[in-house]
Amino acid sequence: MNGEFIDALEQLQREKDIPLTALIETVEAAMASAYRKHYGVSDDVRLEVDFEQRTVRMFARALVEDEDVTGESDDTLAGVHAEEKEVDAAEFGRIAAQTAKQVVMQRVREAEREIVFDEFSHRVGEMITGEVQRKDARNAFIAIGRTEALLPANEQIPGETFRFGDRLKLYVLDVRKTTRNPQIVLSRRHPGLVVRLFEQEVPEVFDGIVEIKSVAREAGARSKVAVLSNDPQIDPVGACVGHRGARVQSIVDELRGEKIDIVRYSDESEEYLKSALSPAKVSQVVLGDDERSAVVVAPDDQLSLAIGRRGQNVRLAAQLTGWRIDIQSQTQYQQEAAKAVEAETAEPEEEVRVRVYELAKELDVPSPELVEIMQEEGMDVSSHASSVTPEEADVIRDLLLGGEGTLDDIELGNIEIEL
Repeated sequence: MNGEFIDALEQLQREKDIPLTALIETVEAAMASAYRKHYGVSDDVRLEVDFEQRTVRMFARALVEDEDVTGESDDTLAGVHAEEKEVDAAEFGRIAAQTAKQVVMQRVREAEREIVFDEFSHRVGEMITGEVQRKDARNAFIAIGRTEALLPANEQIPGETFRFGDRLKLYVLDVRKTTRNPQIVLSRRHPGLVVRLFEQEVPEVFDGIVEIKSVAREAGARSKVAVLSNDPQIDPVGACVGHRGARVQSIVDELRGEKIDIVRYSDESEEYLKSALSPAKVSQVVLGDDERSAVVVAPDDQLSLAIGRRGQNVRLAAQLTGWRIDIQSQTQYQQEAAKAVEAETAEPEEEVRVRVYELAKELDVPSPELVEIMQEEGMDVSSHASSVTPEEADVIRDLLLGGEGTLDDIELGNIEIEL
């Protein structure tokens, strides 16, 4: 073998981006396989590559018996030594050479797959630029460098169309090992794509001065982005919008006209909820007793804007904040509040019944003594649970406290008392 072989290795290294050391190991394994197939032996084979002299030599190492050693020995290696001889690859037959070629191609493909997987498995969550290569009935196939990636139908922006050669910004969703090449799965609808686009278009976001706290997205229609400034002198919303909206408009254009609401994040739940519902102006936020639930009151003329078309605005606000949001108009909220006050102050429709044993406890009188008093007044007393009206309770209270009233003052039916 000569310099042409080294030239071929270097060309493979450039085209496939495989290290020369890995290529040499691959060729060495292939030549060893061809040598063993041709000679029918199991000798070790190594390559000696000299890049300066542009030469390649192959050596086979075999165990040879010593001629001057006689007698028997328990050691199977006694009387043998390793001998290395140079091998001319030109002596290999056509079948052996074909075997070597197959081994080289297989190892090269395996090395390519490992390189692709190692490169992109570390890029999950990043944004890359790709070119539309082809498209079937559902999926699109994107060229990213020398690798083809998959953009599944469920990760495309609804209604978006592609043409051959279109350049797109895409989010690396997953990298999977398969029996063939690694499968790189891309996305155009993941919320992370919005974050990466803001990092690209807004230097303050890239530098960490403005922080994106949360993103809620309905791809192709609308997104909400909550931002916070770590520098009091920088307005996070203004930084993301840019001069005359130039920065956010670039992102909108990349997402094919998807609307983007940039809202101000706040640790105060009421303020954050109000901001999340923009562009609607809400007048009041009432936090509920349940964990992370709230009633938001909007002026009557802002109610439809707060809810949004088919509930989109309030739905995205709930996703953005993580709160369950119930929106009411000002009129509706006031009416329900008035009903609640009226219910609290109104007399109950049915008389409130008071259990006798509770009355005995209140007056610190043993139940048997209370029962005895009631029996003296001619009341039918049993051991079952029962109750008395507030008026009856007042009479009994007077009797126990030495008052002048008697049970004859009211009409009494059969009263059962829990002893």
